[in-house]
Amino acid sequence: MTFHHSAPTAPPARAAWLAVLAHAPRELLKRHVESLPVLHFEVLRAPEIGLAMLRGRIGNKGDRFNVGEATITRCVVRHRDADTASVGIGYVLGRDPERVDWIARLDALLQHPRWHDALQADVIAPLAAESARLRASEQRETATSRVHFFNLQTEVSS
Repeated sequence: MTFHHSAPTAPPARAAWLAVLAHAPRELLKRHVESLPVLHFEVLRAPEIGLAMLRGRIGNKGDRFNVGEATITRCVVRHRDADTASVGIGYVLGRDPERVDWIARLDALLQHPRWHDALQADVIAPLAAESARLRASEQRETATSRVHFFNLQTEVSS
């Protein structure tokens, strides 16, 4: 049995599709998952909710400091077929066990050569396009209320 860690792609590609899945609108992600054929997955780590420390930097370059904690949900599953197996992970901010399970299943399938190209075209590309559209819409909306501050010099009396 061949075990695929991140085949057929390099880790940066996997990180990219995991980011797309984590940021995808929940309902759209759900529709894509529901359209997949029923496959067997072994749960290695059931969805669990925990905390992660958020860190920042002073002035974006200086010393690190703890900003606070954020709730995250994570899950790990394995998909096996006749000659291959792949492990998928899912992480999201907030409490959403169902969503991380979907992400982990898609991640496992995306690592499998049989599923990779079809899922890239039918799931990842549309989710990335929709996320980009929503982000651009939010940026346009916030740009209308942006306030620009300029340094004004005080007048010197003679």
